[in-house]
Parts: sequence; C-alpha cells; structure tokens
Amino acid sequence: MKNFIFISPNFPQNYWHFCRHLRDNGFNVLGIGDCEYCNLLPELRDSLTEYYKVSDLINYDEVFRAVAFFTFRYGKIDWLESNNEYWLERDARLRTEFNINSGYKDGEMQSVKFKSAMKARYREAGIKTARYCIATSPEVCKEFISSVGYPVIVKPDNGVGASDTHRICCDEDLQKFFMRKLPVSYIMEEYIDGTVNSYDAIVNSKGQPIFETGNVTLGSLMDVVNTGGSSMFYIVNRPFDDVRDAGRRALKAFGVKSRFVHFEFFRLNCDQPMGKKGEVVALEVNMRPSGGISPEMMNYANSTDVYKIWADMIAFDSSLKSTGRRYYCAFLGRRDGKPYVHGDDEIYGRYAENLKICRRVEPALSGAMGNRMFVANFDTREEVEEFYRFGTECV
Repeated sequence: MKNFIFISPNFPQNYWHFCRHLRDNGFNVLGIGDCEYCNLLPELRDSLTEYYKVSDLINYDEVFRAVAFFTFRYGKIDWLESNNEYWLERDARLRTEFNINSGYKDGEMQSVKFKSAMKARYREAGIKTARYCIATSPEVCKEFISSVGYPVIVKPDNGVGASDTHRICCDEDLQKFFMRKLPVSYIMEEYIDGTVNSYDAIVNSKGQPIFETGNVTLGSLMDVVNTGGSSMFYIVNRPFDDVRDAGRRALKAFGVKSRFVHFEFFRLNCDQPMGKKGEVVALEVNMRPSGGISPEMMNYANSTDVYKIWADMIAFDSSLKSTGRRYYCAFLGRRDGKPYVHGDDEIYGRYAENLKICRRVEPALSGAMGNRMFVANFDTREEVEEFYRFGTECV
C-alpha cells in the first residue's frame, strides 16, 4: 500500500474530497495539520489513515518531525502534497529532505513561484509577458516607468493571489509605496488592460492533460481585494481554443507533471504596446488547483468529479471518469453591509433552479471572494451576465 502525506488537508474545507478518493484508490492517507483532530470534518477524519497535529504549520521542525514519524511508522513516503499555494515551497523542501520523488524538489521552485522567473519559461513557450523590473529603489522604478508609463502594477515577486498588489498611477503613489518597509522582493510590471482567463488542467506523469477547463474573471481581483467589491468569475462550458493552446504550451515549457494546475492569462481588452485586442498574454502560473470553491464549480460545469480525476491520476496516471453535460458555472461573492438592490432571498427565489451552493465564505478567503457566495449553473453566457447584473446592482 502506498503512502500519501497530505499537508493541511482541512483547508480549504473541500479538500477532504481529495483525501477520500485517495483512500478509495488504496492509499494510506496521512494528514499533517494545525487543526485539532476533533474539529476536522467527519468526512475528512474518515478519509485519513492517521492524523498528526502540529501547533503551527509554519514551524518547519514540527512538520519535519511529523513526516519523520509517518516514515518510521508506515515506511517510505510515495507522495507529499498540499495542493495549497502557501505551502508549495515547504512541500518541495520536505520532498528533498525525505527523498520523495513525486513532485518538485527544493531547487526547482524558482521558476514556478517567482513571477520574474516565470518570464523566461513563458518566452520559451512563445507567450508574451508584461515588461517588468524588480522594484529595488525609486530610481530603478522611475527609469522603468519612463519606458512604459503610468500606471504600473507592483506586487510581491513571490506572492499568493492578489494580496499586497498595488496600482501606482503617479510619482506620489510611487513615493508612498517606498515609504513603507518592504518585507519581501517586489516586481513592477507595465499595466495590462485585460480580462483574466485561466487554463486549468490535471496533468499526468507524461505531461499530458487528462482534464481541461478554464474560467473568466470579471473585473480586477486586485480591485476586489483592495476596495471590497463584489467577486465574479465563471467556469466556461468549454475552454477557449487560444487559452487552451497557450496553456498546453506553458505546461511543456514549465515541465509540468503529475499536478493539478491553474494558469492565468490576460485577454487584452484593447490594442496595447504588447499586443492587439483579444490576444492572449501571460499573467502567472500556479502549480495547484484554482482556489476556494473552484473545484466544485468545475464539477458542476462539466458534470464530473475533478477530485476523483486527480486521485486517479495519482494512483493510475489516468482516469476513466468522464465529463457530461456542460454548463457555465458562475460564482457571485457579495459583501456584508453593501447596499444591494436585491436581497439574498430574492436571489434564492429568482434562481432557485440554477443555484448549486449558497453559504458563507471562510474568513481566510473572504478578501478575494466576498462574505456570501452564490454558485449557479447556466446554459448561456447571457444568462450569466444577467445573474451578475441582478446580484450586484446597488442602491
């Protein structure tokens, strides 16, 4: 029996599905987390062979001892994953320390975690990227801005999602940015007027996608996080051909194997120095599933089970799980206290036959996703747009 260590299997909550299908495929599923065992979802407890609680997952020594304990108790560890952006570098270090050969090792993370290092791989794939500089000083940034002009975007070179991302529109904004104590390295990029389109795939050990889908994000995630706007994105009923082509080329350039990935691209909203309107250009790669409720939405959009497809890829390098009828699956995240014209009850009533999920968002995810989520299936994009108009109209 093979041994799979799942780091932080309780967050996000829906990750228990990964563990359940691994168990059903014959794995010892060994969880390491900082949640009390009694507070784990019953479905997760039932899916784990054993659970090791640490006081803090950030404490590497504690997590190291947990992996060592499982190695002593169960023998060689075959897989170690978290499927969580925050822990990917930790995962790689643990694989290196314990000679686990089923994923990225310690020295291989630079090009998949640092936005500046991703640029070379994108060029290898023939995909355009935004011009950039490393924001080491106001002088360096001003020289860069003299070439690309305002506005520019500044964000951590090694960051998660849209957190700590800033739009710099003038010299005063730049001065304010550098008045802060910068805790990490930041990258500055030319501003791109584009709509985020993603390529999401489950990839086998040969680098071949065995499942593909994608989403479209309406508005700027940076603005949603920074201004508390409503969150809106939807899973497409079929991947766009140009996004799928760019995604597959990126898979090859980044050497992706045996992973569930979420690659983000911009579709240009107008002609710009870097390309023509409608062209697809690179944003960033994420070597883990799209966050939050997205895996469930992929299931609803494709009438399938991506958790099982992923677990089958781990166990068998393929999956017999098929897709069925396809839909657009729309996410609407609403904010507490925002003066919406239509209350939650009106959404329930109007879209009762479409709604799949209605619930509170976990506090750790509410910055990007809002406080209350509504997930609904539709046959057409026009229906999706009407759903968003109805759900976001304010007094």
